[in-house]
Amino acid sequence: MKRVYLVPNAVTAFGLACGLYVIFKINMLEPGSGDYEVVLTSAILLLVAAIADFFDGALARAIHAESEFGFVFDTLADAISFGVAPSVLLLKVLSLSQGTFLSFLAITGCMIFSLCGVLRLVRFNVKTNEAKTNTLLQEEQKKHFTGLPIPAAAAAAVSVNLLSLSPWLQNAFDFGSFYRAAILTSCMVVLGYLMVCRLKFPSLKMLRFPIPSFHVAFLTVVFVVLFLYGMIYYFSVMLAVISWLYIIAGLILALIRFIAGKKSKTLEEFEPEPDDFSDDTP
Repeated sequence: MKRVYLVPNAVTAFGLACGLYVIFKINMLEPGSGDYEVVLTSAILLLVAAIADFFDGALARAIHAESEFGFVFDTLADAISFGVAPSVLLLKVLSLSQGTFLSFLAITGCMIFSLCGVLRLVRFNVKTNEAKTNTLLQEEQKKHFTGLPIPAAAAAAVSVNLLSLSPWLQNAFDFGSFYRAAILTSCMVVLGYLMVCRLKFPSLKMLRFPIPSFHVAFLTVVFVVLFLYGMIYYFSVMLAVISWLYIIAGLILALIRFIAGKKSKTLEEFEPEPDDFSDDTP
């Protein structure tokens, strides 16, 4: 049996524990009793799980502790924390009567989100295994993702749920339970599609900007301070803005590539992947 490394897998287990806590805690509540504070706590825990998901792989590569066990463990943890937890959180918070058409739509939307999340992880694993013997594919995977990453999809889904419960938005707009459920369900379906689509989304690993002067470095520090202030006092807004801006940025890059055409070199790395189910054999 190959060696199993403790430290990166402990980080993965910590992230999984955050996702499981959200699922178990929310199931102890009565349907429709989840308020803003409950969803806020769940969103913070899932954000911590996303940070742990980022660091477990980076840590494993840094200390040369990568293993097949850790790879599979990380995938299963992501499926639960980012594929199942947002769906359970949404269904528990919505106050819908069983057997109604709206409850059927909400369940269907959440199932689409969770299933697409699992399919996205499976495709990622297959692509990663293919890239082990191909240096070119390894470099491409560092620059972008095929389909929306599941942590980003989970952040977007939870952010909409949290934003819809925020007191200032409820005071400004009275959506009602029907429109709120319809909007949240539609977001889950859209996010599910984006996870399994062939569009490419930028990876944080490709964000390498040189700092030409001290003034730029100073402005960067100011931006980080404002960002932290916003996360502390306007968490719901900041989470929604960041997660959906990332999605919009990926869609804009794909649109620019589509307008430029396949013969153009503009954003060539963001050309959509070939259809996974296409048969190119003669």
